[in-house]
Amino acid sequence: MERPNLDTLRVSAGKRARLHQLLYQAGPANGTLMILPVDQGLEHGPRDFLDAPESQDPHHQFRIAVEGRFSAIAVQIGLAEKYYPDYAGKIPLVLKLNGKTEIPSDEAPISPVNASVEDAVRLGAVAVGYTLYVGSPRQDEDFRQFCEVRQQAERFGMPVIVWSYPRGAAIEAKGGRDSVYAVDYAARVAQELGADIIKLNVPKVEPERLAKAPRAYQREWTVEEALRQVIRSAGRSLVIFAGGERGGVEETIEKARMCLEAGATGLIFGRNVWQRPYHEALEVSQAVHRLLAQHSR
Repeated sequence: MERPNLDTLRVSAGKRARLHQLLYQAGPANGTLMILPVDQGLEHGPRDFLDAPESQDPHHQFRIAVEGRFSAIAVQIGLAEKYYPDYAGKIPLVLKLNGKTEIPSDEAPISPVNASVEDAVRLGAVAVGYTLYVGSPRQDEDFRQFCEVRQQAERFGMPVIVWSYPRGAAIEAKGGRDSVYAVDYAARVAQELGADIIKLNVPKVEPERLAKAPRAYQREWTVEEALRQVIRSAGRSLVIFAGGERGGVEETIEKARMCLEAGATGLIFGRNVWQRPYHEALEVSQAVHRLLAQHSR
């Protein structure tokens, strides 16, 4: 499947310049993306760092992003203000504008805004990130909140990366957050609302999930077919897939290969990389680079 590219995105000059930096001037610099997210400290609390003590220091992740030649590092406002100045000019910044803790129930989630596009401009970011909970009972608030972010981003010429996550009790009743139906709907919603880049999880094609989905999705899917479907639903938005929890290196690279062959623009691998000792994290980064080199655009 042929993936969208910068020429097909229909974006303003400011967005085009920043996207060109992400795609062709940093990281693999071949039209693919390789982003290191470090927003888990807010989203999951300190638990993600307990088994990898080295990772508790944000310098660990920033060093990996620089030495591992990532396209960008994605962090919340606190890390951006306190740590990014040491790395400005060495690694592009994606500023996450919203986030939440995992403490409240996920039955009706919303991720409140805690930073602005103006903050991103002040910090020298090349893009902003927004977490959208598709299917949440509070999605009306979420849509209005995102509308304000999108309007700010247009005014400042700032690309928007949407972490498009199916969530809520209704999603769970229809097969769960990682079902083909849920991820596919999340991809389409993010495109409809104006995302330039969409972050998605790899859909799971388990029979019990498919049995609960709307009838149109109750068919036999391979993972490859599901990946191609959700990328089609993203339209002219670029798609990057998450790596999820830390797994084996071969498993991580195989998942990345399937995503790229299906038409993804790139990968956003966090815990799969930075929960490892520094030298191992760089080895994984190099393996991802070798894979991305085969998908130049």
